[in-house]
Amino acid sequence: MREAIKITLPENEDDAPIIGRYRELSRPWRNAMTVLTAAAICLAINQIFAFGFFVDSVMLDSRYLYLITGIMLSMVFITFPATRHNRDHVPWYDIAIIITIACIFSYFAWNAERIVLEAWEFVAPPIGIALALITWPIILEAGRRAGGLPIFIIVTVLSFYPMYSHLLPDVVAGIGLPIDDVAIFHILGEESLFGLPMQAFAMLVFGFLLFGVALQYTGGGPFFINFAFALLGHMRGGPAKVAIFSSGLLGSMSGGPVTNVLTTGPLTIPAMRRTGFTRHYAAGVEACASTGGVLMPPIMGATAFVMASFLSVSYVTVAIAAIVPSILYFFGLFVQIDAYAAKNNLQGLPKEELPKAKQVFKEGWYFLAVFVLLVWMLVYLQQEATAPFYATAVLLFINHFTSHRMSFEKFMQMVAATGKLMAELAGILAAIGLIVGALAVTGMAGTLANDLVYIAGDNVLVLLIMGAVTSFVLGIGMTVTAAYIFLAIILAPALVNAGLDPLASHMFIMYWGMLSFITPPVALSAFAAASVAQTSPMRVGLESMRLGAIIYFIPFFFVFNPAMLLQGSFMEIAPVLVTAIIGVTLVSGALQGYVIGFGALGGGSLGIVTRAIIAFAGLVFAIPGGGLLGLNQVSLALSACVIAACGLGLALMQRRQQSAAA
Repeated sequence: MREAIKITLPENEDDAPIIGRYRELSRPWRNAMTVLTAAAICLAINQIFAFGFFVDSVMLDSRYLYLITGIMLSMVFITFPATRHNRDHVPWYDIAIIITIACIFSYFAWNAERIVLEAWEFVAPPIGIALALITWPIILEAGRRAGGLPIFIIVTVLSFYPMYSHLLPDVVAGIGLPIDDVAIFHILGEESLFGLPMQAFAMLVFGFLLFGVALQYTGGGPFFINFAFALLGHMRGGPAKVAIFSSGLLGSMSGGPVTNVLTTGPLTIPAMRRTGFTRHYAAGVEACASTGGVLMPPIMGATAFVMASFLSVSYVTVAIAAIVPSILYFFGLFVQIDAYAAKNNLQGLPKEELPKAKQVFKEGWYFLAVFVLLVWMLVYLQQEATAPFYATAVLLFINHFTSHRMSFEKFMQMVAATGKLMAELAGILAAIGLIVGALAVTGMAGTLANDLVYIAGDNVLVLLIMGAVTSFVLGIGMTVTAAYIFLAIILAPALVNAGLDPLASHMFIMYWGMLSFITPPVALSAFAAASVAQTSPMRVGLESMRLGAIIYFIPFFFVFNPAMLLQGSFMEIAPVLVTAIIGVTLVSGALQGYVIGFGALGGGSLGIVTRAIIAFAGLVFAIPGGGLLGLNQVSLALSACVIAACGLGLALMQRRQQSAAA
């Protein structure tokens, strides 16, 4: 009997896959990161729980934002090198920038009440203007290091927009302002650097990032993968189904598709290869599963919290709305993998090599318990800001009494890793905030929305297609959260002005903004998976498109009828969900050439026609009736049945012809 598989994930930054963007820090700088992270966590706990550690009353929100932003920006210049040539040390100019940040933001924090009461964002004293002018380029550079060149270019051009907007054609013209006024509005106002993105980060996202890192360092990643192998590894195509479960769940916590691919891919891709999956297919499965994690409740990375802030709704509202679309996406992946495995007779791993479910559960039951606690606090107690802190505290407490308890050194590594993740997101959100401010101060956000509606000619479908293309293009090279924020400012108001549901509109742009991760020519997740599988990146990208094909249609479906976002009565929601599941099953079977319960669809030109008919039938099934389209659900279902019967009839006829010829 072979030894059972034992899955282990990287548990510290030295073991984790090297993405190449982070600086290799010496011990003193690692200690500095740990201290700064601990300070940021204490600040966040003090403010979110209103403990009043440092003053007699709750700290002013603006003072808290100045302090925590200053800490996060300092960590950006410690973590991310300016060029490839200083990845092994922190050069003098980065130290100078860190000292400058400390001085400027300490001054702002000290004078927080004056800044608010005297409205420095409109009329600031000379020192306020000077410090704002110094801070502005620092924010841009932090965005470049944390988010890459695309974010830097877009933010730079748009953050300076108020200075030259009056010189542009009328269609994109705005109110022109001098550089001093723009600088103080960006840095000292409540709509730019400290607008919704940074506020959501400081008050909501912070705790969930801490929980995600704690889950990884206490062994949550290995537990969920082992649990998935124990439950699904023996099924046909088992390792690929494990990838869907584990990568999707871990992606929900990390919010980073590429990072998730590089973390779980080295484990899931070889397991898939061992059971007969081709390299490009295995890499495509991993890319789609890791990218889909951003869409999956309960955490959904950081994007759901920012969306809730934009919509002025609770995070739970966003998470509930995301349930059905994410289920349909992962269900489509699951059906395709099952069909592929059945068609190619791919079996699962031998049970004797897999971990035992009972043993895995016994060793890691508390991970599930903590997850249940988190969901309970989010959904029933509505404690969105404090829930992840309670969950993290319970997790660390229980872990201390298990065989996996962390040493003090490992705990310090966890704190430093948390700081690295927080610094990356804070650097991006700080830069993106400048776009929000530039469009707000010029009044262009509403103008652009009206222009898009005008160009579409009041045709909602044309507007949606324009929105999908725009979202896809702007999502290229940007993180999911950054792309969403930019699109929420530019595009979402146009969709809402056209009469579409606000929540559905924001979900639409989030979905299309992240599709670039699995769609060539960029397809960052697919290319990362290709590097793990050592195969052609473009081939993996095309396979990812096929595996994730249903996600290109789902956003249109829930915009047509928000019942797919669980909005409406049970009698409105139930028919939409049932027909959607049937439709996804048919589309997935057509893409793989094998319909579950029917068998292979045959090859040749007739086989292509058959698959096209069945795929079309699946889409007709999946289209929600009522809502924007106004079509009757029963009529759609009956039409889809007729079309599917024609397709399956052709497949049956071809099968009989082949049998007779044989």
